[in-house]
Amino acid sequence: MTRGNAALIESFLDMMSAERGASANTIAAYRRDLLDFGARADAKRASRNDMKKYLAGLTKAGLAGSSQARKLSTLRQFFGFLYTEGIRKDDPTSAIDAPKRQRPLPKILARDDVDALIEEARRQDGPESVRLLCIVEMLYAAGLRVSELVGLPLASVRGRDGFIVVKGKGSKERLAPLNPGAWDAIKAYLDVRDAFLPENAKAAGKFLFPSRSAAGHLTRRRCHQMLKELALKANIDPDKLSPHVLRHAFATHLVEGGADLRSVQTLLGHADIGTTQIYTYVVQDRLTSVMEAAHPLSRRRRQ
Repeated sequence: MTRGNAALIESFLDMMSAERGASANTIAAYRRDLLDFGARADAKRASRNDMKKYLAGLTKAGLAGSSQARKLSTLRQFFGFLYTEGIRKDDPTSAIDAPKRQRPLPKILARDDVDALIEEARRQDGPESVRLLCIVEMLYAAGLRVSELVGLPLASVRGRDGFIVVKGKGSKERLAPLNPGAWDAIKAYLDVRDAFLPENAKAAGKFLFPSRSAAGHLTRRRCHQMLKELALKANIDPDKLSPHVLRHAFATHLVEGGADLRSVQTLLGHADIGTTQIYTYVVQDRLTSVMEAAHPLSRRRRQ
């Protein structure tokens, strides 16, 4: 990585943060993609052929088409910035087709598995288990991203008439309704929340889930670990469970229950309804599997 590349990347990231309000997570993702490219090519001199070679190398390395498309999107924004700033006279990403993106269906949990997780959390004793039950209930009841959950301020669960205010991607706020079970779990957790308040850490006091981390709140990594441990106790494959899997389960179960896509889009905080439409494919795929397993003609063909 040359100093020139590093400086250009940081200038671009500063612009994305200051002018476009990109979140910390988005900035981190852009930085990873650009550092990867910057280690292989000179940003000021890279040609269209260099871009094609870079993408071909990603394909050879087995990187998924969706990941390649994301990297190319990052590079397009980066080189667009360099062109606008007069640093380059051309954009080497122009006229380059994005890699074909397959439509991977998200992992989800069956309703019985969600019930098993909740029941297992209820069977455990102590403040840790009360907090874990609250986390599971909130993730599934509102379809929160893990970053949204761990960063919730304490004020978000007080006096909202059944709703919490969630700050999502791009700092956009949305109202998320919670069911009575989730509110009961929150109330029980608030009774033991002081057990997680670190000494002499004032910043942690403002978060619903305080901790000794540098950010002052429970980390995403720790949240993942806690769910994996709970899955094992509930006899569920831990590889099938993550905070985002509970978000997928929330959306899929809503669609299965007849919820319209616009409502699900609003609840998830998706900017584009095309992102929400993936859950209709999940439901269709499951219905096809049920029909093939249960319909008499399907069974006859297998005999």
